[in-house]
Amino acid sequence: MQEKRMAGIKAVDYIKDNMIVGLGTGSTVYYLIEQVGRLVKQGLNIKTVPTSRRTSSLAKKFNILEISIDEVAKIDLAIDGVDEIDKHFNAIKGGGGALFREKIVSKIANKVIWIMDSSKIVDTIWAFPLPVEILPYGFTHIIRKLEVLSFHPTLRMNSDTPYMTDNNNYIVVCILENHLISNMYLKN
Repeated sequence: MQEKRMAGIKAVDYIKDNMIVGLGTGSTVYYLIEQVGRLVKQGLNIKTVPTSRRTSSLAKKFNILEISIDEVAKIDLAIDGVDEIDKHFNAIKGGGGALFREKIVSKIANKVIWIMDSSKIVDTIWAFPLPVEILPYGFTHIIRKLEVLSFHPTLRMNSDTPYMTDNNNYIVVCILENHLISNMYLKN
């Protein structure tokens, strides 16, 4: 917990006055938002684009100004967590279910900072299951296609109903086999 807190607080050093900041989602990002809230209270002037309803709610709690992603052409800096990352900066994100929005925010950001504790650093990624956000419409067909590709998909559930993202989509969790992973690395 201490490493997550330190990472979240340290990332705030890169936020400057008048920036538009993308705020990621997750347990490490909580500490980032908490620290940003302290600085906003002291006069830091920024606008933020949250990547989830949970992050939006937290930003509001700390009186951090939020704007819609559709109000900006670019984001100066996006800060988000990762589920696992290797020494080449290959990473898996989206375990918290905000992956689609996180990817949109990072894509339009001039700079992206990933924050994490040491438990997220791995020799080879793919130990963490790969989350994939899919539309509910025709989801069984997507799952079958992922099965044919040997991705071993499992629909993420919330009790007895499919888990719904903030975009009202489903999450399919995929586990890749070692030979598929090796082939993916060879192609890069």
